[in-house]
Amino acid sequence: MATEEGRTRMAEALGSSKGTTARIVWDTADKYLRNIVDEEDYGDYILPFTVLRRLECMLADTKDEVAQFVQSLGSLPQHLIDIAVKDRFGLGFYNVSPLDLATIASVDDNVDKSLKSYIDGFSNNIADIWVSFDFNRRAKVLADANRLHAVVKHFSTLDLSPGSLSNTSMGDVFEDVMYRAFNKKGKAAGNFYTPRDAIRLMVDVLISNDDDTIASDHAARSVYDPTAGSGGMLLIAQEALKRTNEKVDVTLYGQELMPSAFALGKADLLIQGGRPDAIKKGNTLVEDLYEGQTFDYVLSNPPFGIDGEVEEQSVREQAKVHGSRFSHGLPGTSDGQMLFLAHCASKLSPASKGGQGGRAAVVSNQSPLFNSDNGPNAIRQWLLEEDLIDAIIALPTSMFYGTGIATYIWILDANKDTEREGKIQLIDGSGQWDSLRKPMGEKRREVGKRHRARLLEAYKEFELADPTVSRVMAREDFMFRDVPVYKQARLATRFSEDIVEALRGRRDFVEAHVAVLRALDGTAWNDLPKAFPAAAKSAELKAPVGLVDAVMNAMGVQDESAPFAVDRKGKPVIVPGWKITERVPLSEDLNEHMAREVLPYAPGAQWDETKAKYGTDIPFTRLFYVPEEPRPLVEIDSEVDELMSELGDLFRQVRSE
Repeated sequence: MATEEGRTRMAEALGSSKGTTARIVWDTADKYLRNIVDEEDYGDYILPFTVLRRLECMLADTKDEVAQFVQSLGSLPQHLIDIAVKDRFGLGFYNVSPLDLATIASVDDNVDKSLKSYIDGFSNNIADIWVSFDFNRRAKVLADANRLHAVVKHFSTLDLSPGSLSNTSMGDVFEDVMYRAFNKKGKAAGNFYTPRDAIRLMVDVLISNDDDTIASDHAARSVYDPTAGSGGMLLIAQEALKRTNEKVDVTLYGQELMPSAFALGKADLLIQGGRPDAIKKGNTLVEDLYEGQTFDYVLSNPPFGIDGEVEEQSVREQAKVHGSRFSHGLPGTSDGQMLFLAHCASKLSPASKGGQGGRAAVVSNQSPLFNSDNGPNAIRQWLLEEDLIDAIIALPTSMFYGTGIATYIWILDANKDTEREGKIQLIDGSGQWDSLRKPMGEKRREVGKRHRARLLEAYKEFELADPTVSRVMAREDFMFRDVPVYKQARLATRFSEDIVEALRGRRDFVEAHVAVLRALDGTAWNDLPKAFPAAAKSAELKAPVGLVDAVMNAMGVQDESAPFAVDRKGKPVIVPGWKITERVPLSEDLNEHMAREVLPYAPGAQWDETKAKYGTDIPFTRLFYVPEEPRPLVEIDSEVDELMSELGDLFRQVRSE
């Protein structure tokens, strides 16, 4: 058995080898692309050639035999040829061209035509990789600059064979090259690549409660990413599940819109031994290419704040279908994150199928937590009512390549454990990070292994977790009603000449009423509905209802020592202009809440539950906010005295000069 020291040396050697290979691959940029291609586009050229060379190395041992076999099949339909090659050689893709990079590099003439012929020799099931990479056009750019031959020759010498680099090691090299490419591109990188540390945390939490069936010899799990990007989430989830049980049958499914990201994802999955059709190209919001399918695990990092005007019409049509993925609410076109949340929830395998029920991990910014627009609010309401939200984890800022803003992971579960039913766990991981030695775009922090372990432990401990990191709340705590609150007036009765002037314009007011009003000065305001008509009758004057109301309005003045005012119908009189809206969680009794939170500070406040507006929000930051203790006054006074003394010295120096 190898010693720990031996294993460490081996790991260091392998790491060094992978790093060296990645640097050699990237050397293409400095040697051959400079002054030909914009620096920010280096990756668009290096990545396709890296993929090509790896695929070539993977096929090298059987290429001639496969080519002869395919030729022997004659004019069979292409899909039948693919099946035959798969059955005979175990290959999901192949190449029948007699050419390879070394052969093309051995001559100087017609390199671009030879390279195109070589690319065309790949099986149709991966032809879309080269189309999405825009490979032929990029090759022509290099050919026109007389650099294509040098690039082909460079890559033909790289040993990217499975014997030299395992699938995992090649994936690391591929990731390193992508890192370097993203460093050149800057913020655009974050649009289709999720950092591995974020993915590992998502996967750790996602599979943490997988049931005992995963240990069986016939265990199978499906993993889906509707915004697959370069396929990192799918691969890391597969790797984690295989660590749990190396025999588990993991099937990956993905969909990606951006051509370059789709090509990267499909190629990376091929490099890791995946199926050619594991990732499909298309706009998930417009067309779900896996319609009718549900999955054990769903992962997604949807784009933030992308204008959805292109998808709007299609989404609205889909939303008209009752029970469809978008039927629960439609957010504005400025941000489609809530649509992706709803979509991911719709793709969870139901527990009724006999399985454990699907789980999802979805990245978002702050907006889905509390966006108050009708659409997002309705989607959030649906997620809460269906008890699909298991946990929400706050990530550190500066975690992603394209943005430094606060981000969150939503954990959805179609079949919660009994102890978690009706509850939602909030986990604050915003302080769990290490600084990167070298920032990459906006990414300056990473959630390292020890931090991921602490957050996973908090998730597992649930209600027993450290309250500074974790809070468990009822789902009703995030459902609220905004209740209008009014303050009841306290009015006293006062006579003045201004009141007389205000009433003289009325037809039912005569000069004899003035003596009646003067006599009512000081009368309890609540008694005026009876006192004024009675006094008027004694003076043989009329007091119609309209005049009674006018007199009450005119003679009433605010007086905090007076009783609460009620009108002649016995209804409370509300202070004009005084109105607040009190947010009351559905988990609380309305009257008890008002007695505790409102009445001590606004005696006489009244509320009308019938006019309440219902909504949802998840005030994550407020729930974890810890106010800083103010500095002691003695310390502040001392600092002020010191500053004043320094200012005095400066003034004296100026005067003396």
